[in-house]
Amino acid sequence: MSVELPVLTAKDYASDQEIRWCPRCGDYSILAQMKKVLPTLGIPKEKFVFVSGIGCSSRFPYYMDTYGIHSIHGRAPAIASGVKLSNPELQVWVITGDGDALSIGGNHLMHAIRRNINLNIILFNNQIYGLTKGQYSPTSPQGKRTKSSPYGSIELPLSPLSVAIGANATFVARSVDVDVKHLEATLKRAANHKGTSFVEVYQDCNVFNTGAFDYASKKGTKLDNLVYLEDGKPLIYGQNKDKGIRLNGMNRPEVVELGKGISEDDLLFHDEKAEDSSLAFMLSRLKYPNFPEPVGVFRNVSHPVYDEDVETQLKETIDSLGDGDLEKLFNSGDTWVVE
Repeated sequence: MSVELPVLTAKDYASDQEIRWCPRCGDYSILAQMKKVLPTLGIPKEKFVFVSGIGCSSRFPYYMDTYGIHSIHGRAPAIASGVKLSNPELQVWVITGDGDALSIGGNHLMHAIRRNINLNIILFNNQIYGLTKGQYSPTSPQGKRTKSSPYGSIELPLSPLSVAIGANATFVARSVDVDVKHLEATLKRAANHKGTSFVEVYQDCNVFNTGAFDYASKKGTKLDNLVYLEDGKPLIYGQNKDKGIRLNGMNRPEVVELGKGISEDDLLFHDEKAEDSSLAFMLSRLKYPNFPEPVGVFRNVSHPVYDEDVETQLKETIDSLGDGDLEKLFNSGDTWVVE
């Protein structure tokens, strides 16, 4: 007999905790869209778990009226993996930042993605360390002057999406904190994906790195600086939808103007379901100001899911060898007594 779930709203997912982010922080918008998405998923409220690491973004579990774990620096994917494997019925979200996930947490992030565990990983990218007061992060642009790089960062930044695609992620997307409808739709698609979903959200840190993503968020200019990815459709952008991206020799992307002998058929068409990840990877490398930056779903493919395969393997092993005996295991093989 099916049990009818109570009708919930975004307010039902708001905790009683005071939200302690800086005024106008982009995290508020991400939190708001998440609370809108959860009631639409048809999952009982007690089945949601949010796991975070360390950083401004990682206060997220406090503000959701669900189960949550505020864990340790960079280890959220590892802890979330254990939660999912121990209780497969839970829907587990990992909330992390560019510093938390890509510096100390890079190894855990990469392996959670490559295993394709049924997790939803949301990476807030503000290109700075906010909680520790403004040091440069793995995604800070080269030359960025901060408290820890007073003469400019020397290193080339990491692209979170390129890292995820390189680890063979099955669902990869990007959105912008203040593009609320797009962000809500992206989070919902991530939640419904089977396997690891990875979403990068451009998030403004208005204290230590304000305006880093103005080009992607300002109403007057963003349409000339972003290309919205739609499966099966050409890469067209611009205020007047008069520009596009095509491949020109050796599969090199270039910006072109429609008209003047160039039609939509000449443009690159997006294929998020392509098993070959080279297109998705190429799109992840397009950077403002030389190109419009893609937002939307870069890749969405179906691969075996780690936690489901673990369950299958356990069942097959028990069917073959019988239930385990812990006492027998402890006393098997080479044993000795220390007197």
